[in-house]
Amino acid sequence: MLRILGLWSFYAGLWLVLSGYFDIPLLLVFGALSCVLAVFIAWRVERADPEDHPLHLKVGPQIILYWPWLLWQIVLANLDVAKRILDPQLPVSPTLITLKPTQRSEMGQVIYANSITLTPGTITTSLSDGILEVHALTREAADSLLEGDMDRRVAALERSNA
Repeated sequence: MLRILGLWSFYAGLWLVLSGYFDIPLLLVFGALSCVLAVFIAWRVERADPEDHPLHLKVGPQIILYWPWLLWQIVLANLDVAKRILDPQLPVSPTLITLKPTQRSEMGQVIYANSITLTPGTITTSLSDGILEVHALTREAADSLLEGDMDRRVAALERSNA
């Protein structure tokens, strides 16, 4: 019950901030009712999900180290892609690779796949039966993934939350 009230409070606060209506009673009632509907839908969806939050990310040393590292990788990849766009002499060699992630849970594999996709120049095209298929803009980006640094960091993040 406390979780439902907390979710409703979050939705209501978000609705108030985004709508900006604080003095029209009818709109406030409609906003409160829409928040009730959103909470009901969220409650029903959670009941239909058999995993029911399989991995809760705790704030700890691993996540505190992972996020800045991932943001830095995104910046570096952005710069690399921008250079390749601006300088046609730089090679573009689209490459499709398959990776076997070392994460144990599906959620850990999804975090890894999303981390790859967040990095410009790479996109996870498939995650099936624990195998990732990744398209990379360059062979260097593909080789970087094959080295496994991101995989190890996500696996460590998953272990620290077990």
